[in-house]
Amino acid sequence: MSIAAAIGDTLEEQPHKNKPQKQGRFTPYWLLLPGLLWLTIFFIVPLVTLFGTSLMTPVPGGDVGEFEQTFHFANYVDTLTDSTYYIPLFRSFIYSGIATLLALAIGYPLAYAIAFKGGRYRNILLVLVIAPFFVSFILRTVAWRQILADEGPVVAILRYLSLVEPTGGVYPSAFAVIMGLTYNFLPFMTLPIYASLERVDHRLIEASGDLYAKPFTGFRKVTWPLSLPGVVAGTLLTFIPAAGDYVNAALLGRPSNTMIGNRIEYTFLSVNDYPTAAVLSFILMATILVLVLFYIRRMGTEELV
Repeated sequence: MSIAAAIGDTLEEQPHKNKPQKQGRFTPYWLLLPGLLWLTIFFIVPLVTLFGTSLMTPVPGGDVGEFEQTFHFANYVDTLTDSTYYIPLFRSFIYSGIATLLALAIGYPLAYAIAFKGGRYRNILLVLVIAPFFVSFILRTVAWRQILADEGPVVAILRYLSLVEPTGGVYPSAFAVIMGLTYNFLPFMTLPIYASLERVDHRLIEASGDLYAKPFTGFRKVTWPLSLPGVVAGTLLTFIPAAGDYVNAALLGRPSNTMIGNRIEYTFLSVNDYPTAAVLSFILMATILVLVLFYIRRMGTEELV
């Protein structure tokens, strides 16, 4: 057989070889279909419905909880200018921000110790970190009532240090709410940081020492930057749910410690003012989204978006 004939046969067979590839090019989209349907039904549709609810107004002369769609965008302005709503929103970000910083201060050393010093006990220590998840969120929060009670150990220590008056206490208070938030979301901070630290090459840390870097300098120049993705993920996983939480404020705080989650729950279920509750929900989501995007860009980890 001549070379030309062989080349001709190869060119004739080539389209047949490509047919299976053309037939299978839609396979990835079919695989994505179940997930897309799930997101559409349980995420996009509820969001659109919630947005539509936020633009409703009460039916003139109608019953309580009866609304009609009027596309009243002024609902957002009215809600943002009402101190009943924007003060709990501001308070929520203050509480969740403090709780996130406390969780970082506790979780980073804990993750560092497990990753670098855990040894053969590493798995046991990780189980202890996630052990609180085996108990109900509400039960864990209620337990803090006993921990922070006037006869509890925390108040005894604070009184001994003269940080609390002899007849004073810390429950219910903003302090109790922040402590509850920090405790309940601490694993969400610790585990991502541990995952980043566990992947750090120890030879890089040793190399910093060989270059006469002090331990703190080595940590600041090597360990901290390499663990930054875990820090960013941990802070987001802690701050976002803490900002919308209402259980801790309801169980550990006073009415003056109300967070935006409590206000949304009360407006939805007790007042039956669905448009205002929907507006508060959208404002909370939008504010968190803006803060998260700013934080990620500020930290230089845009690839996490």
